[in-house]
Amino acid sequence: MELDFLQVTFLAVLQGATEFLPISSSGHLILPSLLFAWSDQGLTFDVAVHVGTLFAVLIYFRFDLQRLILALTKSVFQRVHSKDSKLAWMLLAATIPAGLSGLLFASQVEQYGRSLLLIGVTSIGFGLLLLSSDRVGSKQRSLSTMDWKTALIIGFSQILALVPGTSRSGVTMTAALFCNLDRAAAARFSFLLAIPIITASGLLRGVELLQAGAESVEWLVLLYAILISAVVAYLCIHYFLRLIERVGFLPFVIYRVLLGVVLLLLAL
Repeated sequence: MELDFLQVTFLAVLQGATEFLPISSSGHLILPSLLFAWSDQGLTFDVAVHVGTLFAVLIYFRFDLQRLILALTKSVFQRVHSKDSKLAWMLLAATIPAGLSGLLFASQVEQYGRSLLLIGVTSIGFGLLLLSSDRVGSKQRSLSTMDWKTALIIGFSQILALVPGTSRSGVTMTAALFCNLDRAAAARFSFLLAIPIITASGLLRGVELLQAGAESVEWLVLLYAILISAVVAYLCIHYFLRLIERVGFLPFVIYRVLLGVVLLLLAL
């Protein structure tokens, strides 16, 4: 890992900002190497910033998670069911499609993940799809009225996030809005759904790191990267949930389209 302070800071901020916003992390993380000719940051750094974003979402939704885990425990051991236990089961079920597809198609994703043309097209296409869902959906349903059909539709939509440039959070929010969830509910379900996905991704990358053998680790640099990505991700979640209630998803759609145009120009 040969990164200076500026590079570490930039990449940690980039990861923290793009992990949860519906703007595609793959479309952004490819830019530093192309624009600045930076070398690959390495698997160790990737694991570190993923840990940072995981900390952010765990801390932000800590009370929701405590409530859901308690309800799930009561559902399993005491057969006491509630709206919270139902939501917890739906989150687990919605995780399965993306988890299985990720294991099956991880190598193909790595192969085509750096295609500027593909990322540019999907950034624009799925951005416009997000705008359409925000306009068409009735936005009348909350998480408390969510059903299994909606949860599974959102869960299967995560498979599309394997396509570079799609954005996991973007595609799950799009599916939720098409299912008539309100903006806040769509975003909260997407963020909660990110927890098992990020955890699984981090564990897989950690296993890959162990299998790759010993690597010289600069612990202070990694701790700094974890802290920066966690803080940025936390702030993004906090302000995003407030922003979409007032202005919707249009600013993010505009940004995605502009990013896609830039990537297409670079590709051509």
